[in-house]
Formats: sequence, structure tokens, C-alpha cells
Amino acid sequence: MNVTTTSLAGLLIVEPTVFEDDRGFFVESWSARTFSEATHLDVGFVQDNHSQSVHGVLRGLHYQLPHPQGKLVRCVAGAVWDVAVDIRRSSETFKHWFGVELNEKNHRQLWVPAGFAHGFLTLSASADLLYKATDYYVPEADRAIRWNDPELAVQWPLGDELPSVSSKDEAAPLLGDAQLFE
Repeated sequence: MNVTTTSLAGLLIVEPTVFEDDRGFFVESWSARTFSEATHLDVGFVQDNHSQSVHGVLRGLHYQLPHPQGKLVRCVAGAVWDVAVDIRRSSETFKHWFGVELNEKNHRQLWVPAGFAHGFLTLSASADLLYKATDYYVPEADRAIRWNDPELAVQWPLGDELPSVSSKDEAAPLLGDAQLFE
């Protein structure tokens, strides 16, 4: 497993070892021991989620407060532009964002710790995301920041297209009006 730090404290790109040959591939997508040894983090996951989206769908920027979730995100079919935004007021990188392509070929995973908002844009005809969460989903704790908040200025690779966004995400507050982490 190769772990790469990002410009945002705590946000990590995780690349598991992939064994490939002409028959296909094998990858150990999760091992608590290997993850802990590579990241020096001891995380416990309580819930697995599977999201499928068609081309141009943008989901996010989501988080939970209280009951924050750390997430280990991977794309097992298709491709997405995956984004995490630091919304911890006490962080040196508060309001900064990081984006990376996750796809079925690169097998990358993104560790998104609690205190970040998360979202993605589907780049391929469709995409399947799997993510592990460190806390259960609590509907009352569901929060979001608008995907196109000008203060954050996330650079979504949209070209001339407008994304397909849920009415809930379109109505999400701007960062300045959102409940954030201290």
C-alpha cells in the first residue's frame, strides 16, 4: 500500500497493491492492519455505502454534524472527480479543497477524515463509488455546502456542461451560512 499526503492535513490518497496479469487483477481493498501500518491511524468502520451515478451527476458537498464521519472512498466502476473541502475552522487549511480522479483502473482511494465536506462529479457514462464510514448515517446530522460556492471556488472539470445536481444539493447553504466544525 502506498499512501500519499495531500496539501490538506489528514486527507490521504491510498493506493493499495494491485496484482495484475493477463487474467485480470487482485487487490486487497481493505485491511485494518495494513491501513494502520501505512497511515498510523486506527479507524473503525461501521457502515459501507454504495453510490451509483450517471455521467454529469455531481453529489455534494456533504458532511454530518454532529456525528461526523471519516470516509474511505473508492470508485470500482467508471471514473469520478472526487473532492474534499476542509471545513475545520481551527485548521490551517480551512476553506481549502483538494480534488483527485478516482477510477476503476487506478484503484486509488481517498481517506476523508471527519471535519471535511465531500463530493464528486461523475466523469464516465456511469460510476460506482464504495465508501466505508466511521459513524452511522444520522439523517438529522446531514449537512451540505453548495457545490459551486464562490468562496471555495472548487474547480470541477465540467467544461461547458452544467452538472446534474439534486434539489437538496442545489439548495444547500453557502459556506458562510453553514454549520461548520471548530
